[in-house]
Amino acid sequence: MRATAIAHTNLALVKYWGKRNKELNLPAVGSISVTLKDLFTQTTICFKKELRQDVLYLNGSIADASPQKRVSHFLDVVRRKTGINAYAEVKSRNNFPTASGLASSASGFAALAVAACRAANLDLNPTELSVLARQASGSAARSIFGGFVEMQVGNRKDGSDAHATPVTDEKFWPLHILVAITSGPEKEMGSTDAMTLTAWSSPFFRKWLETSHQDLADMRFAILQRNLEKVGEIAEHNCFKMHALTMTSRPALLYWNGTTVNIMLAIRRLRRQGIPVYFSIDAGSHVMAICTPEASQKIRHVLEQVDGVSRVLITSPGPAAHIVEN
Repeated sequence: MRATAIAHTNLALVKYWGKRNKELNLPAVGSISVTLKDLFTQTTICFKKELRQDVLYLNGSIADASPQKRVSHFLDVVRRKTGINAYAEVKSRNNFPTASGLASSASGFAALAVAACRAANLDLNPTELSVLARQASGSAARSIFGGFVEMQVGNRKDGSDAHATPVTDEKFWPLHILVAITSGPEKEMGSTDAMTLTAWSSPFFRKWLETSHQDLADMRFAILQRNLEKVGEIAEHNCFKMHALTMTSRPALLYWNGTTVNIMLAIRRLRRQGIPVYFSIDAGSHVMAICTPEASQKIRHVLEQVDGVSRVLITSPGPAAHIVEN
């Protein structure tokens, strides 16, 4: 009744934004991401008969009510599948900033899905684990897998075909991904609420849906061709489209800060100097830069000089979520 798992966060190169069914957490568009080797969540779960409710410890402290509720709701799904009638103590720790636009919910719920299934003796294959993780966090479905991963939007009303599938494993393309962490508070609105807001208030949301299929097809082809220029061009364009939705919602949401903009400008200057580097930004202020391994140290040095950057991490495509033996 106890297990520990590690899952890695991911960077969406083609963004997941919008839901076709909020109750089942079904995405309105597909997405493609790369799992990040050095950014991860480690989660331990223990079902205990003596508990009166589920208890979540996040980074060593009792979690707030909202994440507690999300975890309990997810564990209810596991309990219904297994018949377990015990509550659980969950201890989860991220080695990167939480709730700041680095997909901590992706790695967090992917790790919880893997650990909870092992603790509950529920034997699911990776596709089934992806479906399970998606019910808590859409991006968590992708963190079940390593390397480059595509989320299938699915057509079935019950969501059974809305899951992630591998595009390539983590050894296929030895890219580097730099994570420029900017100083500042947690983001003003979580992704789930922001998706709802933009869906009904942004005038560009319908066009976002219409153009997603081409972005997915182009990105998939570019990855398989190891075409960094094409991957980067698609990723930047798709990133700007997603943030255009948040900026044109009512009220408008701005996830960037001044440092975010200066990092993007620095990356564009590097590219004009002939250095192959491209950026993407999830729903937060931090910037991820995609480049060749040979260029990563020079890029890191430049980004560290941008005022407001607290640190720059270098990582690469990472592995699938997995059990850690206690």
